Amino acid sequence: MRRRSLLAAALLGGAGLLWAASPAPPAKAPAVPQRIVSINLCADQLVLALADREQIAGLTKNATDIEMSGEAAKAAGIPLLSNSAEQILAIEPDLIVGMPASRSAALRALPEQSYPLLDLATANTLDEIYTSIRQTAVAVGHPERGDALIARMQGELAGLPKPGKGRVAAYYQRRGYMTGTGTLIDELMTRVGLVNLAGKLGKPPLSQLSIEEMVAAEPDFLIVESATDTVTDQGSEMLHHPALKDIPRISVPQAWTVCGSPAYTQAARSMAAQIAKLEGKGA
Repeated sequence: MRRRSLLAAALLGGAGLLWAASPAPPAKAPAVPQRIVSINLCADQLVLALADREQIAGLTKNATDIEMSGEAAKAAGIPLLSNSAEQILAIEPDLIVGMPASRSAALRALPEQSYPLLDLATANTLDEIYTSIRQTAVAVGHPERGDALIARMQGELAGLPKPGKGRVAAYYQRRGYMTGTGTLIDELMTRVGLVNLAGKLGKPPLSQLSIEEMVAAEPDFLIVESATDTVTDQGSEMLHHPALKDIPRISVPQAWTVCGSPAYTQAARSMAAQIAKLEGKGA
């Protein structure tokens, strides 16, 4: 939960191609940048999906974490950065991608430098994911790849059933945190025909619900991060309380949902398949 909270604080911002505020003249990105730096975990995944490997000069330190990034395998061998001003100076990037890049502390420490920046908005819906893909594809010089990726995702979602049939689910996390409406998880629930318990209870995008409150709410499903399928600490231990054992579970990797990314389709298809399987068992 701590890592997710840190990520949530970083995933704020507007959209568009902007420039670092500085007295230096604005820089313009080349048509096909050759020293791309990503300074955000979600931006990492889009850059990895759309740019040539040789174009990427640096990613965030979490880019290779399979629990946090749906593109972790592609990041192997690419330099991982700590978002320090010194590292950026050494690379001299011709495109910096972030959410948003313009709020980077490292860039604020370089007021005399001016780098081309791509500021991406946090994507909490499928349409917003498509927008981020298009913007990134254009910025890295491969707009056709963005179109192809979107077409592939649309194909993967075509005809996706809604086996939830209006039943209620709670996205329940370590220490009793529950994800509410206006989030990517909420959009995924709707996509597969589920109703978000947090919305029914009038909860904000992130709230806490005790085990007793969860049992009393009687959700049809609990959606949990796959990393909590086994008890690893006190936070995950709560999710294995005997009072919750009879609520059917849908398990989804955090790497598919922590960012609005191409992994959206994997999450949606997996959720739909798990609901159908549980239904076959009488859930």
